[in-house]
Amino acid sequence: MLSLLGLETYQAQKLSLPDSLQISSESMKNWAPQAPKDLPWNFLRKLQALNAEARNTTMVLDVPPDARPAEKESQMEEEIIYWDAADDISADIYSFSELPTPDTPVNPLDLLCALLLSSDSFLQQEIVQKMSLCQFALPLVLPDSENHYHTFLLWALRGVVRTWWAQPPRGVGSLREDSAVLSRAPAFAFVRMEVSSNSKSQLLNAVLSAGHRPRDCFWHRDLNVGTNPREIADGLVEVSWFLPSGREDLDVFPEPMAFLNLRGDIGSHWLQFKLLTEVSSAVFILTDNISKKEYKLLSSMKGSATKYYFILSPYRGKRNTNLRFLNRLIPVLKMDHSHVLVKVSSTDSVGFVRRVRSIVAHVARSPCRRLSVEEMAHAARRLGLRVDEDCEECQRAKDRMERITRKIKDSDAYRRDELRLQGEPWRKAAQVEKELCQAQWAGDPPDKGRAELRHRLLELRAQQNGHEPTWGVQEFVAGISGPSLGEKQYFLRWMEWGLARVAPPRPRQPPETIVTLRAKHCGVVDLSELLWPEPLGVEDFLREMGQFYEAESCLVEAGRLPAGQRRFAHFPGLALELLLLGLPLELIDGSTLSTPLRWVTGLLKELHIRLERRSRLVVLSVLGVPGTGKSTLLNTMFGLRFATGQGCGPRGAFMQLVTVAESFSPDLGCDHILVIDSGGLIGGALATAGERFELEASLATLLMGLSNVTVVSLAETRDVPPAILHAFLRLEKTGHMPNYQFVYQNLHDVCAPGPKPRDRRQLPDLPGDASRAAVQMEKQGGGIRTLADLAFCDPEKQHIWHIPGLWHGVPPMAAVSLGYSEAIFELKRCLLENIRNGLSNQNKNIQQLIELVRRL
Repeated sequence: MLSLLGLETYQAQKLSLPDSLQISSESMKNWAPQAPKDLPWNFLRKLQALNAEARNTTMVLDVPPDARPAEKESQMEEEIIYWDAADDISADIYSFSELPTPDTPVNPLDLLCALLLSSDSFLQQEIVQKMSLCQFALPLVLPDSENHYHTFLLWALRGVVRTWWAQPPRGVGSLREDSAVLSRAPAFAFVRMEVSSNSKSQLLNAVLSAGHRPRDCFWHRDLNVGTNPREIADGLVEVSWFLPSGREDLDVFPEPMAFLNLRGDIGSHWLQFKLLTEVSSAVFILTDNISKKEYKLLSSMKGSATKYYFILSPYRGKRNTNLRFLNRLIPVLKMDHSHVLVKVSSTDSVGFVRRVRSIVAHVARSPCRRLSVEEMAHAARRLGLRVDEDCEECQRAKDRMERITRKIKDSDAYRRDELRLQGEPWRKAAQVEKELCQAQWAGDPPDKGRAELRHRLLELRAQQNGHEPTWGVQEFVAGISGPSLGEKQYFLRWMEWGLARVAPPRPRQPPETIVTLRAKHCGVVDLSELLWPEPLGVEDFLREMGQFYEAESCLVEAGRLPAGQRRFAHFPGLALELLLLGLPLELIDGSTLSTPLRWVTGLLKELHIRLERRSRLVVLSVLGVPGTGKSTLLNTMFGLRFATGQGCGPRGAFMQLVTVAESFSPDLGCDHILVIDSGGLIGGALATAGERFELEASLATLLMGLSNVTVVSLAETRDVPPAILHAFLRLEKTGHMPNYQFVYQNLHDVCAPGPKPRDRRQLPDLPGDASRAAVQMEKQGGGIRTLADLAFCDPEKQHIWHIPGLWHGVPPMAAVSLGYSEAIFELKRCLLENIRNGLSNQNKNIQQLIELVRRL
């Protein structure tokens, strides 16, 4: 199977996340796989784009369209001639049907198992996270029968975060968010014994679905290529969750439930079945026949706390034998006759599903086993299964993370006591630097005022440099200086999750359903929401490192510190390693909304040294109203890791690096794409003070001024912030104008039609403060009020995109809509096409970008 899929080369050196994210010529094609070796890459590309059809493994023969009809006719003639002449056939003609043909689909579960077995831990994690967003069932136990071990995928699942509506028995419900591996829920396993006329996966999909149309969470026999025999996926255990939304008409269960599905029969995969009996509240066994062998195996489960239910089809089974064995099993497994369900073709399917649901709900209401995935891993270890998280590198990184986070009791107190160079010292230094910069660019002659500002800045930097890195910062630096690349990656992921667990509590949510909350989350953010305490994150430790570097560099430049006495000169190199590993790095500090210039230029210099000859860059930035899906858009387009969700991401602007494949670099005209996400940079509400308006306009100008391509993300056509229009006017005067795309995301309508006519709509009336602040813009722009009024905006060119809603259905059980995925792919293809055709501003090398950062 690995050879068929072209994955045999990835057994020693595993496929990595950067391998799957490179921009290549295939990134611009929406093509169907033509050979089995195309399937893994097609799956990864579609999964990155959150495409609901990623599991379709149908292949298309690579035949020129004009050659197909003639070739087909010729082939038919040859067959007719052959069979007419074949009067005496001595060969076994039936064996021909067993020969593989180029367009024979591979079973999607085989493809998934082969790809996971060929991927490193971090690509496995990415695959599982994307599958979760597509609402696919997730792999829990990965079989590898050839090497005689099976792996429990705890690490791969650790990045999955679930959100649901928690309704306590008494009191007001609230929106809850937690890691899928840490939250406890009753689990229900569905398994097959020998042969079953009833499909487990179809039954599971029906149980999980609220409407008439079942969700295809678990792949099953009636789906496209679902009937293809499995070659290596038997023994796979999948998991999916039901999560309540707070709407009675949609919630088939009042609380979260886990559903487990074993592929293959229990007789051949007894170890996996034993695990399921130890972690589940109830096990449903689907079968047509109960044989003597299975009877003996089940009899050994005597004393188990798990409840057992049988789903039989008597027409194809041996009725008397089944009844005899069932009567013997009932006292052993502590069953009664209500635990035996019969389903035949004439059985009312809706009523049968309702009965299964009622059993699940009854078990969940009674005292039953509730385990997290992390606790299930303990049972897997006891049974001898390998757990992916138990490798030495992962455990060393986890231990270091726990040593750091154990000392964090309160985020604000930790920032104040342990991250001392930030907060007020950094704000004061940033303000002085801003005043100094403004005085310098104003062209005023040197005077006492500027000298005084420089003196104040040096004093502030000397105070910062007088501190030593605290123990926590030293441990963090040691973690990212680890001897192996893998240990650094593990440490970063552990730190992200560990710090998320000590995040400050948010204000209690009002009694709304997840649906109204989701709508609010996707709309314009209220300013009060920006006042929530910002959670502690990896970026806080990197900011501290940046301030040590800034203070030391400032003193060296002023001659107050000999260059030979530098202690932190290696910090940018350590941070660059993280950027190359896929961590977003801060370009604009979210706490002060200022750029640590020496730190950023130090990073870019290190990047220039590291990339050597491959240093041609295109800079792509996204800005707009918070809550309009900017980060989700970038993550879907390029497979990035920008923080998403309401109020969960740090404020400021972050950058990530996307590599262009060497074979595609000459065609695209660049070696890397530097992607900048503005986070919560531009305020959505217009009722802001004039200073805020000026700050927003300046920051928008900075990001757009650095960019070759700018995507402006908006909730509705009328929501173009004046600050962004002002930034366009400023840049137009300089002659620098990035290629721009305006993206209007349909945030509420899940059944949005295709592209709409480009409406030329007026901006809403500006409230008082913003109106006064925008007077200068109005004077400069001659009364510009809409996009179409801008001189550079040609409404006939493809500058404006309408993206359908993200969700197909109602969250949290909704999958990403196919329309959203396809629209994002088209936007990506257009952006890459513009870069290739030179429609974006002239590409930069890193040295030019450093100079541009300084000037802006």
